Amino acid sequence: MRIIAGQLKGRILHPPKGLPVRPTTDFAKTALFNILSNRIDFEECKVLDLFAGTGSISFEFSSRGCPKVVAVDKDFGCIRFIKETAEKLAIQGLSANKADVFGFIKTYSGSFDLIFCDPPYDLEKLDSIPDALFSTNLLSEGGILLLEHPGRVDFSKHPNFREHRNYGKVNFSFFER
Repeated sequence: MRIIAGQLKGRILHPPKGLPVRPTTDFAKTALFNILSNRIDFEECKVLDLFAGTGSISFEFSSRGCPKVVAVDKDFGCIRFIKETAEKLAIQGLSANKADVFGFIKTYSGSFDLIFCDPPYDLEKLDSIPDALFSTNLLSEGGILLLEHPGRVDFSKHPNFREHRNYGKVNFSFFER
């Protein structure tokens, strides 16, 4: 796993084997961040990374200068890896929280300019994620929700849906508050 841009560009990270993750491919991550670089000011953006896994997306946002990145995952090994790596790389403003995502979004007080969500593709509640997030105040007005999902799921009828991008087996749906 590598960080593709920013002050930590080129750093190779080695997550431990056996983590229950499906990391976003470098191809899809590069395409996604190219889109985002034209839409947001990273140095002003507060980011929430749900189902963070190895923290690949969190590290990418931090590397690009986001002042606050909150990573959430229920797996202790993932959270430990994110915390240890953030400390090793001296990343400021990145916190990792071990929590069930659905419980976290109901109880967290604060808001974010961008929420990235990469749930397991076989998650039963996957199609309910946009409604669950838009029923809270986690996403600030004008904020972007990015949901990575399998191609079989179509969010285009959701009232906050804005666009869909496909990169091989990786699909991103963009929503706005």
